[in-house]
Amino acid sequence: MMTRIPNGDERVTVELTIKELMALTGVRFHNNHGVEVSARKKINEVLAEAYERDQRENGPIPYQLLS
Repeated sequence: MMTRIPNGDERVTVELTIKELMALTGVRFHNNHGVEVSARKKINEVLAEAYERDQRENGPIPYQLLS
């Protein structure tokens, strides 16, 4: 089965703090779980924008390509 990745080779920029970047690499901040949550939220927002931009340009994703 094939999965559609909109603009898969396009570069995006996500601004993270050093702590957020460290949290995404596996460093645990035991007293502040919000650091990892914040970083993932920022990444998900950029990803959602990429999908929305692709949908505006190319229309909806055919059912067969959804996985």
